[in-house]
Amino acid sequence: MKYSFTLCVLLLPALAGGQVASHAPTLGQSGPAAASSPDKPVALVNGSVLTGSDLVREEYAIFPYARQHNGGIPKALAGEIHDGAMKMMVFEELVYQEALHRKLTVPAVKMQHAEGQFRKQFPTPEDYSAFLQSDFHGSQQMLDDKIRRSLLIESLLRTEVDERSAVSPAEVRAFYDKNAARFTHPEQYTFQTISVLPPPNATADQVKEGRRRIDQVFAKAKATKSAVEFGLLAEKTSDDDYRVVMGQHKPIGADQLAPPVLKALRTMHVGNVSDVIQLDQAYTIVRLNEHSPAGEAKFADVRADLAKEMARNKKNQLRMELDHKLRQNAKIEEF
Repeated sequence: MKYSFTLCVLLLPALAGGQVASHAPTLGQSGPAAASSPDKPVALVNGSVLTGSDLVREEYAIFPYARQHNGGIPKALAGEIHDGAMKMMVFEELVYQEALHRKLTVPAVKMQHAEGQFRKQFPTPEDYSAFLQSDFHGSQQMLDDKIRRSLLIESLLRTEVDERSAVSPAEVRAFYDKNAARFTHPEQYTFQTISVLPPPNATADQVKEGRRRIDQVFAKAKATKSAVEFGLLAEKTSDDDYRVVMGQHKPIGADQLAPPVLKALRTMHVGNVSDVIQLDQAYTIVRLNEHSPAGEAKFADVRADLAKEMARNKKNQLRMELDHKLRQNAKIEEF
């Protein structure tokens, strides 16, 4: 059995704007970068060598779905993911070097706990030994060094980023008061649809066939008793793209709706299913799931989410400032 565990998943939290990954090798890599010289240097950071394997791990941290596609990354995203992975890899190395410069240490108890947690990922001691042999040439010391490295990075980031990113209740309230327009909202509707769409340049017969189809679906739609039932019917019968999400639309302002749809929604109660609505040559059926009148979100209702958002933004800003500071006097070469 192969494993694709990385130390960062176990030991390091995700940061806003990216995830810090460990340099521990990962089994099961089959992407192009892994296949082409995984030990080939791709960057030097103050003399420390970062390899192709390090880069692949960062790419997988950014785009974990690559493992589901035989290690492949979509061409349209490859450049962006590569650049982001390189930046994160260099940042991680700079943070580690700064931790060493500050003479940070990892308590023995914390090391033992981290080692134990890492071992728990493997079903049997034999699986763990196979991983150790494959990725660390059988050296427990090499693995321990990677675990210690991750913990040092985590420690410095906690001090420089996490602990400084907290926002006070007064700051949250002040932001709410200064940005009142953001917390006002227009009249909104949340709904599901089942639609029959004509082909391009539809003939009169094709439009007539569309009407016949929507009439057949209409009786079934009216008989549904929940959003789930309506959604399952949408998956099977609807032509619009929303069928893949059970016909569900995100909340939309009344001013953005087609007049026939808005007219129907304003006569409905939550849970109601509309009659067939004609939009040019298309036909749709709507289920109303929520109606929010125009108004202002109360501070008590948004306080918790707003505090999280502000802390996340502050953490991201602190991280960028730390990255800039560490790069100022660093010698970085990318190949």
